[in-house]
Amino acid sequence: MGLLSKKDARLILDPLADNNPITIQVLGICSALAITAELEASIVMSISVLFVLGVGNVIISLMRNIIPSKIRIIVQLIVVATLVIIVDLVLKAYAYELSKTLSVFVGLIITNCIIMGRFEAFALANKPWPSFLDGIGNALGYGLILVIIGFFRELLGSGTLLGFKVLGDPIEKTGVYALGYENNGFMLLSPMALIVVGIIIWIQRSRNKDLLEDELVGHCDI
Repeated sequence: MGLLSKKDARLILDPLADNNPITIQVLGICSALAITAELEASIVMSISVLFVLGVGNVIISLMRNIIPSKIRIIVQLIVVATLVIIVDLVLKAYAYELSKTLSVFVGLIITNCIIMGRFEAFALANKPWPSFLDGIGNALGYGLILVIIGFFRELLGSGTLLGFKVLGDPIEKTGVYALGYENNGFMLLSPMALIVVGIIIWIQRSRNKDLLEDELVGHCDI
């Protein structure tokens, strides 16, 4: 028997595609728009959410039987705020310049709909191990979209990846710039992130017709 059962594996794999928190559940859009102009920032934000959601889900699951229902939201906010403070302090200690780039958006992890949603919908009703896998899966699904958006926005907007010039030098006209290529500065603007998300959603629904059918059924119910 493998380390993970089929049910456990689905907790990790489903959010990567058919139940992605950004493209299917349409959660966590704000950070996807705001911090994805650079691939490095996208990766760091993804890792931050991975830590907060994975550990947070376990903590909430361990406390699920002793949290009074009337104050469960307050408890959840305290847990996620504590974990976000840890992330913020680590970034300031080891990646200060990047922490300034992310600035307020790290703090806004506290109100990230994905995190609060998984606490409420899954961790409060399940044991720690499945809750951990659910947190990791949803964080990976979130991070995957952020990395894809950050990759294309930095590449097409600045001609770089992780700060390295991969298309050549736009000043000295080397690489693809020698062929007349110019960076698309619009890619660095937040609205372009929304367009990239829209393209990802379109591709996803084109490949999986079930998602489109579910969407149509939902509209009929309304």
